[in-house]
Amino acid sequence: MCGIVGIFDIYENSDIERDLLSRMNESQFHRGPDEGGLHIEPGLGFGHRRLSIIDLSSGQQPMHSQDGNVVLTYNGEVYNFLELRQELEALGYSFRTHCDTEVILYAWQAWGELCVERLRGMFAFAIWDRAQQTLFLARDRLGIKPLFYAQLPNGQFIFGSELKSLKQHPLLPKTIDPTAIEDYFGFGYIPDPKTIYQGVYKLESGYCLTIKKGQQHWQPRQYWDVKFEPGQQRDVSEAGEDLIVRLREAVDIRMMADVPLGAFLSGGVDSSAVVAMMAGLSNDPVNTCSISFGDPKFNESQFAAQVAERYHTAHRVEQVDPDDFSLIDELSGLYDEPYADSSALPTYRVCELAKKQVTVVLSGDGGDENLAGYRRHRWHTYEDRMRSMLPDALRVPLFSTLGRIYPKLDWAPKVLRAKSTLESIGRDSMAGYFHSISVMSNEIRAQLFSDQLKSQLQGYQAIEVFQRYKKQAPDDPLSMVQYLDLKTYLPGDILTKVDRASMAHALEVRVPLLDHKLVEWMATLPPDLKLHGREGKYVFKKSLEAYLPEDILYRPKMGFAVPLAGWFRGPLKQRVQEALLGETLKQTGWFNPSFLQHIVTQHQAGLRDYSAPIWSLLMFEAFLRNNA
Repeated sequence: MCGIVGIFDIYENSDIERDLLSRMNESQFHRGPDEGGLHIEPGLGFGHRRLSIIDLSSGQQPMHSQDGNVVLTYNGEVYNFLELRQELEALGYSFRTHCDTEVILYAWQAWGELCVERLRGMFAFAIWDRAQQTLFLARDRLGIKPLFYAQLPNGQFIFGSELKSLKQHPLLPKTIDPTAIEDYFGFGYIPDPKTIYQGVYKLESGYCLTIKKGQQHWQPRQYWDVKFEPGQQRDVSEAGEDLIVRLREAVDIRMMADVPLGAFLSGGVDSSAVVAMMAGLSNDPVNTCSISFGDPKFNESQFAAQVAERYHTAHRVEQVDPDDFSLIDELSGLYDEPYADSSALPTYRVCELAKKQVTVVLSGDGGDENLAGYRRHRWHTYEDRMRSMLPDALRVPLFSTLGRIYPKLDWAPKVLRAKSTLESIGRDSMAGYFHSISVMSNEIRAQLFSDQLKSQLQGYQAIEVFQRYKKQAPDDPLSMVQYLDLKTYLPGDILTKVDRASMAHALEVRVPLLDHKLVEWMATLPPDLKLHGREGKYVFKKSLEAYLPEDILYRPKMGFAVPLAGWFRGPLKQRVQEALLGETLKQTGWFNPSFLQHIVTQHQAGLRDYSAPIWSLLMFEAFLRNNA
């Protein structure tokens, strides 16, 4: 993995400041501590920080084509580069290195913008073609690797792997976007293509961007999308056999490296499946690592140990302090903008542990999104069946009223906590799903935000993020929410978390379950092979019965959680009061002080569980102190 940056003067061939470009590049030193390089010419500057993985002795960047017309700065891995290299050699291109970087250079010269459609892997890159006076940027299909960009008032276009690199430029506008605040407190992250700042964007997954010198108007172009179109009907046994073959191949091509390689092993289905495939493909013991928690409610280490023993892996496990909240301020600097997934804490620690053994790890991320593994997928299909039983004219007022009057019973047994379900059924399918995944409901955000912020929002609501995808989303209720997850939650939350946590330790993470060919195939599976009754990832689990024990496959999903509710009533009680009731949030004018007091008082008295809203406010306050 690496870090990339660039400055492109769209209209002039002005001198690019070397010191500025260097500062932008060095702000991402953690992404590539092995080497750094700059390329500067009139009107253009590229920077690169390298984490050496393949062809350690060559492959330095920015890289130039042999004719000198094309320059590339690139972050990622292209797993089919040897196949593409053979094809390019047949077209007459000759190679000086053995790395995938040079393959991208000549793929551009051979196929232009269509080159990105031939790449299989994770990537974010920028190409300058001097002969065509064209800048080309691309991001991989699933959004595994990040890419930020902005056009500045002086006509310069800047980009980088992390927002912190752009913030080195003195002309970058740092005006906070009110709609991004609404999105953040709705989703817990800021979905692509927005960032927290107006006029600063993320290139969306599956998109590329072409800018020609002097061009006044340009916009990103989508080159790939997943289509949930069920293929031929097949039984679970046949589909399971096919799934194993495809997963094994996706794992196999990700085991190429000239540095130590291993895997995360949480003890869940997805990471265990990846380790099982790796063990069958490797002559040496697979390096695996996991972290354990003292609290058994959050501890999966015993299940990871079962898999490690079965496959004779070189397993390393370390226990994390159950009160490991020392990273709160560090996380705000790591993510550069508000980010409220508390599992970023253990993810940071497991990456720290993995780096002690290896430089590359394979992870199981993506299994839940592709194969309907989240509990919310099951609940959504249940709620959608309820919606279909009553006409809208009766359902909406009935369940909206029931949801409004039913008490919020956070302290009660789960069977009695029906308020959210009733509120969800009173909405349409897409709005119901948004309600079920929101960090803060519409009603809570309405109480939290001040009149000043509501005026700035001009009626905008975070549900509009989902509504952007309404035309492309499939009609089937389960496939619809899977599609929404692949477009929002996966790149905005899961992959952002893993990228920043791993790159903080100069660790490369590869995700075989997000191989785009595998994703395309899984999208053709009938929904009942993914969610069968109450069993999510049904075909996946059936296919793995020969590889993993039953208590790995069929136990309740635990997730990578931390005990926030207890922290906020115990060791972080004072910190919560200072952050939520202090001057930083108050001075913004965006929040209702009386409702902030209500959240703190009710949670710390044990009357309500406001742990998710409190965490999101803590991280927002930390962002304002450290970044704004």
